[in-house]
Amino acid sequence: MDRQELAGFLRSRRERIAPADVGLAAGRRRRTPGLRREEVAQLAFMSTEYYTRLEQGRAPRPSREVLAGLARALRLTDAERDHLHHLAGEPPAPPTGPSREVRPSILDLLARLPQAAATVISAAFEVIAWNDLAAALMEDFSALPRHDRNLVRKAFLDDRNVYGVSDAETFGRRSAMQLRAAAARYPDDPELTALVRELLDGSAAFRELWESHDVSDQPTMVKTFRHPLVGPITVNCDVLDIADRDQRLVIYTAAPGSPSEEALRLLSVIGTQRMSVEGDGVEEHPGVVR
Repeated sequence: MDRQELAGFLRSRRERIAPADVGLAAGRRRRTPGLRREEVAQLAFMSTEYYTRLEQGRAPRPSREVLAGLARALRLTDAERDHLHHLAGEPPAPPTGPSREVRPSILDLLARLPQAAATVISAAFEVIAWNDLAAALMEDFSALPRHDRNLVRKAFLDDRNVYGVSDAETFGRRSAMQLRAAAARYPDDPELTALVRELLDGSAAFRELWESHDVSDQPTMVKTFRHPLVGPITVNCDVLDIADRDQRLVIYTAAPGSPSEEALRLLSVIGTQRMSVEGDGVEEHPGVVR
């Protein structure tokens, strides 16, 4: 552990972050550049005393959990996170399971797509980020526990045709193939292992697909959602790989000038009104990982 280099690195990362970047008010008497030590400690879920000792080069070696909290609080890039681990004498370990952390730039992108419904999907098919229009088109993911945000679980264990999509069978086949590949990449992840076991025990269709050992399929380019309020909406489906996080950004757009584009526009208004009128006091933020 290089205490002095670690201390200098933490100070430099703290001082570059504006309070507004992490949702804090700047205030009138802020005399330090960037964040205060106590603010970093709060964001990283640790005591101010311990964080102060880290910046002073007097703290014992931080655990991996502490390093993860610091990386999150200081909004470190992947390269900076690895550097932090090396300075602390804890080389970064390979991930045991699919990443659920979405880059801030991807969250910003979701918010900048007001005419498209967009989600971020983990390698385990969990919806981990979304924008307002995606919530209006599919469902309010913020109201669901993590367990119920998994699309492959919905495809095989939900009796309903999920979201009324036209390609439900194709999606089920493709998701089973991709889940098998993910299980091979993360053999030590207990959540992924439990998900596969749940699907094998609960769905004969999934079990048949799983036993085929297929791991690839052609992506769906166009699909139709049957929405209960605005009817069928046919959209282009573009999937962009976020390779460094093993995630996928899924973007649904309607053809310009089409009835589906008008339906999406109407749905964006209905969805916004629904959240403001029926809200239960919880403020909704598009694209936030929950």
